[in-house]
Amino acid sequence: MVGLLDGKKALILGVANQRSIAWGIARAFHTAGATVRISCQEERLKQKIERTEEGRIVDKIHLCDVSDENSVKSLFADIAKDWPVLDILVHSIAFAPMQALENRFSLATKDDFLSTMAISAYSLIEVSRYARALMQGQGGSIMTLSYLGGDRVLPGYGIMGPAKAALESCVRYLSYDLGPEKIRVNAISAGPLKTLASSAFGNFNEALKLIEEKTPLRQNITIDDVGGLATYLASDLSKRVTGSIHFVDSGAHIMGG
Repeated sequence: MVGLLDGKKALILGVANQRSIAWGIARAFHTAGATVRISCQEERLKQKIERTEEGRIVDKIHLCDVSDENSVKSLFADIAKDWPVLDILVHSIAFAPMQALENRFSLATKDDFLSTMAISAYSLIEVSRYARALMQGQGGSIMTLSYLGGDRVLPGYGIMGPAKAALESCVRYLSYDLGPEKIRVNAISAGPLKTLASSAFGNFNEALKLIEEKTPLRQNITIDDVGGLATYLASDLSKRVTGSIHFVDSGAHIMGG
């Protein structure tokens, strides 16, 4: 895929560390020729990434907290200063309060539910709105990260299930809304991966084992597998692909109980 994204500018939101899905996408985009910028939530994390050899593949690391609209506005203002055009936006952001993940689903509080929805689903709408201004005229590709728990009940996934279902619905409605401007919106539904985010969910090791034993390909995925699919969705090869949920999970999504 070398050269597939030559000349394109990509912004990836939500990098947590070098094991995160977002980092796998950043690495794939860089290999394909894109100029890549990333965002993370904390200064401590930003400095940690900057000190790593891998951190050198990105053009710049920004700070952004999507729970604060001023932070989002500031991020895109900084992008616009350097890039008159943004070609690719990746939304790799999700959050749920720990107690909401640990408790029974029926015990979720209104505050926990709303904060989970705001950060995990609504933030896609908000960042897409700002990205749209930089994509007008030439179109672009927006993508987000989902999971099978948005479509099926997966024990241990809890309150994130409805949040991912809402996120996937946002993908469809955004694709319709932004389609006339040639902006494509898609989601990648990745299989379980050993990331910082996945450590919060119960039954995770069991999920990895089931992928190896029960799926058509009998293999767990890697962040590079996700990066490959993301590169396709970011490239002109997918210029007529929008509003869809794309699975990279060794076929887990086709299997019954």
